[in-house]
Amino acid sequence: MPARKSAEFAPYAALALRLGLGVFFVWSGWVKVFKTGLDDFTRAVGNYKIVVSPWDAVVAYTIPWVEIVVGFCLIVGLWKRGALWALAGLVGVFAFGVGQAWARNLNIACGCLGNPDGSPMNYTLKFVEFGGYWLGILLIWWLSRKEGSGHVFGGKRLKLPG
Repeated sequence: MPARKSAEFAPYAALALRLGLGVFFVWSGWVKVFKTGLDDFTRAVGNYKIVVSPWDAVVAYTIPWVEIVVGFCLIVGLWKRGALWALAGLVGVFAFGVGQAWARNLNIACGCLGNPDGSPMNYTLKFVEFGGYWLGILLIWWLSRKEGSGHVFGGKRLKLPG
């Protein structure tokens, strides 16, 4: 009997997690584009010293829009699995960038949520945050595994004649 109750609860838990992550990433991208501005975010990306100009601007002008689109897809349930893969990739790129900055002892502001005071990031807390994102992604994936066909873009497998 307890297994059935947890099976009934799983879609609602997955939906809540999906909405939470989706809203957070739409908001995060929106803050970078419309509140603090892409010029400030370009400076923050440049501080990581991974890419040189003009590629820092390309990265800074692309990431927020990807966050917004992926978050929107999670909110509305469009291409859920693909959005989860994209989100896992974004978090992986963020983790790589923060990890290399930590390894090089760069005392920089994250640039993640606009960081209006420009205070340096706490690297340990940032990796706990990344772990929370990955845990949320894995839980959504696991809780919604019986939902739909399991294909990235939904639908059914194409069956060829013969």
